[in-house]
Amino acid sequence: MPRTQLILGGQKSGKSRRAELLARQWLQADAGHQAVLVATGQAWDAEMSERIARHQRDRAERVPGMLTIEEPRELAQVLARHSSPQRLLVIDCLTLWLTNWLMPVQSEDLEEHQPQSDDWQAQLALFLKALDEAAGPVILVGNEIGLGVIPMGREVRAFVDALGLLNQQAAAHCESVTLMCAGLPLALKGPQA
Repeated sequence: MPRTQLILGGQKSGKSRRAELLARQWLQADAGHQAVLVATGQAWDAEMSERIARHQRDRAERVPGMLTIEEPRELAQVLARHSSPQRLLVIDCLTLWLTNWLMPVQSEDLEEHQPQSDDWQAQLALFLKALDEAAGPVILVGNEIGLGVIPMGREVRAFVDALGLLNQQAAAHCESVTLMCAGLPLALKGPQA
């Protein structure tokens, strides 16, 4: 297994399933292996709460023994704290992580956050450094959303640009990059490319 992998694709392309398959293979390869999913999504509404619950149920069935850490923003710290040679970390997903920094949902029930692009750049630098220094294998999952039409709104265009740059930087730091389409993996970088 490559030490660092990036799995990209559109919505429902099979990205998370691919990461889960690799995690299951990792766990089956050695009784001493561990796998941890780092979930960046947050339940902002009832639909997202149900989506998260469904993902948790499905993941527990597909990858028994995989633990979950919920961390919407501080991925560099999670990598530094939890990476080890016997522990695979699956970060799902970079897109929601970026959203949590640049387009945080505001709600009366939630502490309001303003977009923090300066803090985002610092977090990105910390994350890429932690990724490079990770002691064990890391799989990153993210969306490829730049293949469609150009969004009308300035904020959405800026987000799509930021995500494209994040994907490029993550790919540059990963040994393997896979694009998922219709549930099929296409190797972009690494031994299978």
